[in-house]
Amino acid sequence: MKMEHVALNVKDPVAMAAWYEKHLGMKVVRKLDKHPFTHFLADDGATMLIEIYNNPPDAVPPYSTMNPLLIHLAFATDNPEKDRTALVKAGATYVEETKLPDGSLVIMLRDPWGLAIQLCWRTKPMLGVKK
Repeated sequence: MKMEHVALNVKDPVAMAAWYEKHLGMKVVRKLDKHPFTHFLADDGATMLIEIYNNPPDAVPPYSTMNPLLIHLAFATDNPEKDRTALVKAGATYVEETKLPDGSLVIMLRDPWGLAIQLCWRTKPMLGVKK
């Protein structure tokens, strides 16, 4: 089996989808223009999807107050420092930077809605991003 998507209940899926397209290189591949405003976004390699929607009967998790290690979206990148700077300029919030024992670098941010985003540069790429 191949994983297709991860789904998240969020406050404003329309604005969030636009921000993820503009600043994280994701692409909306399917959406609903009415409630619950479901958007499926593909990564830039079209290998993974996230689904975001707003389903009021179920509470939107308090992403901004949750430890980022409980849930985060991790993005492989060739230049995490440059991407961090661009994302902070676009409204993300810097959380922390961690250098791993093998020399890999992970940078944790929060998107404008509080969901944790991790930028990963690995000495041994796991999904085809080269150093």
